[in-house]
Order: sequence, then C-alpha cells, then structure tokens
Amino acid sequence: MTMLKLIDSGARSHLPFSPAFIAGDLMFVSGQASVDRDTGAIIPGTFEEEMRRSIENLRAILKAGGLSLDHVVNVKAYLANEADGELYNRIYPEYFSDPRPSRSTIVGVLGTKLKFELDCVAYVGATRQQAQRV
Repeated sequence: MTMLKLIDSGARSHLPFSPAFIAGDLMFVSGQASVDRDTGAIIPGTFEEEMRRSIENLRAILKAGGLSLDHVVNVKAYLANEADGELYNRIYPEYFSDPRPSRSTIVGVLGTKLKFELDCVAYVGATRQQAQRV
C-alpha cells in the first residue's frame, strides 16, 4: 500500500490548497509566499524580507512533516521582478547548502501583491548530502 499523508500544519493559507502531501518517498509542498503562518494574510516587505519569510514558511511545513531544507531536491521559485534575481541568488545559498537542489526560476510573474514565492519537492528517505554522486 502506498503511503499518503496530508501535512496540514507549519504554515497554512486561507486559499483552497493544502500545505503539503507526502506521497510515498516524496513530499510536495505548495507555493509559499510572504504570509502569516496562521491566517495566510500577505505580509508585504522588501524582496529580501518576502523571500526570507517565504523560505521560513517552507521550512515550517517541512518540519511538520519531519523533514528539513536539506531534504529538498527540487525548488521552483517565482520572482515578480527580474531585477531581484541577483539578490535571490545571494540569499538562496544561506538556506540551501551544497549539494543544492535542482531549481527552476520564473520571473515576471506574481502580479503586484507578492515579490517572491517558491514551492518544492523533498525526498523523505535521505538528505541531499547523503546522495550518491554519479
């Protein structure tokens, strides 16, 4: 029987989606933005403030599922403004150490309410640091 778990804590939203699911050996985390963890209300700020709050919300959901940022194997990030890309790349390694997750970054999205958002896939069985290099 396949394991399927709903992770319904850590950071929640008032919007119609679940924070995360563990399906087998993978955890799929919904997009996390600069929002209050309890109410889902947007907390506006500078790009750096929004990025850090988004990653901390991601971290809280991973922790609720028994994982950490080191379990993340894939990140999709969304930037409202391409000019924030340099700062994004400077801050990112503070949270995602070597070997870093695979990553896609999409710019020019999110409208005017958010400056940053990210989602991820994490591997339940091991951290990136335990990966076999080939």
